[in-house]
Amino acid sequence: MLYDTYLAVRLRRHAGEAPRHVAVVLTERDLLEQGAYDTLAAFFEWAVEFGAERVTVSVSVLDEAVVPTLRRELAELDAPLPLAVRTPGDTETVDEPIGISIGLGGKREFTETVRQLAAAVDDGELTPAEIETEHIDDRLVFRAEPDLVLKTGAERLSDFMIWQSVYSELYFTDVNWRDFRKRDYLRALLDYADRQRRFGT
Repeated sequence: MLYDTYLAVRLRRHAGEAPRHVAVVLTERDLLEQGAYDTLAAFFEWAVEFGAERVTVSVSVLDEAVVPTLRRELAELDAPLPLAVRTPGDTETVDEPIGISIGLGGKREFTETVRQLAAAVDDGELTPAEIETEHIDDRLVFRAEPDLVLKTGAERLSDFMIWQSVYSELYFTDVNWRDFRKRDYLRALLDYADRQRRFGT
């Protein structure tokens, strides 16, 4: 606890900005660990405490049969802000401050967006020459672009928010999700604060 306080004081004295939108990438295996849901609920609290206005959680799954169970468990989490869960087949945009994607990979989400644009062109609502990036943004399930993306367990990001995270800062830690603590989150925030974001330039 004392070390957590030390890191929090360092962060609050830091001249760098805190991320307004934080995302975390998990796997279904992460959520099978004992205490995983408690860690996620605590993560929401930490994120809001240190300035995040939006939190996105992406849960990759190998077997879509587990999606209904995960959806039920995650929808019932205690959270400091309104929460929405989306799964494969969902197309409704997430407007809530906390959004959870279960098995709705970036490729699938982007493919559905392309289908919608193709239909709009076919219906005469747009011409191909009129299509701009905002037409894609407006059709995504998860529209907001994360400032900071966290991945625990030092694994690859997998199929995560391909369009939205193009300019995000990525933070990898060897700490597994079951062991992720407030101090680990504070270290990620300090690392973010030390960076100079270039947004692709």
